[in-house]
Amino acid sequence: MLRFQHISHLFALAAIPVFVVLFIWLIYWRKSKIKKLGDIDLVSEQIRGVIAGRITLKFILLCVAFLLLAIGWANLQTGDKTEKVQRKGVDVMIALDLSKSMLARDVEPDRLTKAKQFIMRMTDKMQNDRAGLIVFAGRAYLQVPLTIDYSALKMMLNNVNTGLIPTQGTVIGDAIDMAMQSFSQKERKYKSLVIISDGEDHDEQALAKAKEAAEAGVTIHTIGIGSPQGTTLYDPDTKSVKLDENGAPVVSKLNEDELKSLAATGHGTYTLLRNTDDAAEKLVDAMAGMEQKSLGSVVFTDFTSYFQYFLAAAFVLLAAEWFLPGAKLKMKTETA
Repeated sequence: MLRFQHISHLFALAAIPVFVVLFIWLIYWRKSKIKKLGDIDLVSEQIRGVIAGRITLKFILLCVAFLLLAIGWANLQTGDKTEKVQRKGVDVMIALDLSKSMLARDVEPDRLTKAKQFIMRMTDKMQNDRAGLIVFAGRAYLQVPLTIDYSALKMMLNNVNTGLIPTQGTVIGDAIDMAMQSFSQKERKYKSLVIISDGEDHDEQALAKAKEAAEAGVTIHTIGIGSPQGTTLYDPDTKSVKLDENGAPVVSKLNEDELKSLAATGHGTYTLLRNTDDAAEKLVDAMAGMEQKSLGSVVFTDFTSYFQYFLAAAFVLLAAEWFLPGAKLKMKTETA
């Protein structure tokens, strides 16, 4: 089994395309400067130590070294020792609202960011449960199937935003349907759905879907994000307060009644999200009180790390780039 101990560190690799773009720009900028002095080939001949392709070679060495450093930082590991571990837990699908109203700032820094922080804290406190992620607005989409790899779920969570779903609305009923499809169809218990939303744009089908889910053994917990008083919405297109068709500011309010009704129908709990740590603790405790299924499995308990090899290779490449001489910009002079 191969794994990265710190998989989030691989995000550093996103810098490499930026380096490439900057390097290409630098090459064109350098050529434009040389053109002002005269013919490129003639001017290049007057620069000491010019070797065709050396600048590109030095750049490639630096990029490969950076790649190796990032992989070493993430620490590639292989599993060496396995043990049969008896685990017990439940299946938890997390449904996150990505409608535009989740950008409201009646909670700091905004509703969506607060919701993502809550999910991070919840998964930190979970141990043996399998977790999955659904995002929804005008439609619902499965982002992460049920898994015990919380790090993968967190990595995917970092990338979700309100632009991910073009169809706007708050179709909680579709999110419930998606969760039902994601759970095992053979079991009528051990299943929990966590809906995180401001409850706006009332979904008439949501309560009926919640009742069907409850009858199929799914416990529904809801997390309310926002304030009942509401706040105006920021329009990123106009960079000002969003206005309705009559020119009045659009005010987004938390619909607690909707979320409380869903939780009651689903035999779960409703929590108004204020303190992420407290809310996560309350929810995890509630799920821990559910009947749990046996999840006995083989797990790796001892790993061998290979970060040192990647770091060593990176330093060799950096040394090679360092000792590779560069061209001197001093012009050649004729000797008398």
